[in-house]
Amino acid sequence: MAGLQEAGRLGIKPFEETEPVELRPNWTQDDVQAVISAAYRQVLGNEYLMQSERLVSSESLLVRGAISVREFVRAIAQSELYRQKFLYPNFHVRFIELNYKHLLGRAPYDQTEISYHLDLFVSKGYEAEIDSYLSSVEYDSNFGDNIVPYYRDFKVDRPGQRAIGFSRSLHLYRGYANSDRAQGQKQPRLTWEVARNLATPIAAPSPGALSGGLGGPRGDVYRLRVLQSASPNSPVVRQCTTEILVSYDQLTNKLQQLSRAGRKVISVTSV
Repeated sequence: MAGLQEAGRLGIKPFEETEPVELRPNWTQDDVQAVISAAYRQVLGNEYLMQSERLVSSESLLVRGAISVREFVRAIAQSELYRQKFLYPNFHVRFIELNYKHLLGRAPYDQTEISYHLDLFVSKGYEAEIDSYLSSVEYDSNFGDNIVPYYRDFKVDRPGQRAIGFSRSLHLYRGYANSDRAQGQKQPRLTWEVARNLATPIAAPSPGALSGGLGGPRGDVYRLRVLQSASPNSPVVRQCTTEILVSYDQLTNKLQQLSRAGRKVISVTSV
């Protein structure tokens, strides 16, 4: 857990000082309205919500007790509103980063997680991708049916928690007053660090917590060392290593292609 001074400097102090929003038994109308507001804020990445964009039908079901908080979160994430804000404008890997942030309250930890969800999205579609977070053991053990998802990795205090999640999450989060769309970046933010299995350098959000980036220097061209096994039908059984040069703006696509082809990236270095 960050100290109070560090939490203030990094812009995460509000999360140090507040408890998760939960719809407890015998809730009041004020309680359920607080849950609705918190769910919109979390799932829509702190995006401003116009009155005409609200999911009135789903809100009504929650107010009547006909659906759980988890199902209300699912309704937001499955909605055309969510697609317009986060699917259509972004690269697929950026979309997956945001799904982790919005629905599990953390950033992806490694390339395996990104590759899994990318393959799921391509093979089974949008709804299966969203359901995979909400129906997961991780979601169930952390939020259950009645807690609104929240950013979990700003507090490194859970058994088995991966400390790398703190810097990963901070890289996706740019301040309490910021929104995911206001950051103005459609490409994924974690490609470099995840591909190399490195933690992201920590830096505070820029003044006003409205923009800013962090991370190490990123050159224009990268060298990928790739391990490839021989074909199953080939008499050659040994593995070979090749090197590929790729520009940064094509790095994500190339990593995806290699993953689908069953090739393992050993290292990624700047040229």
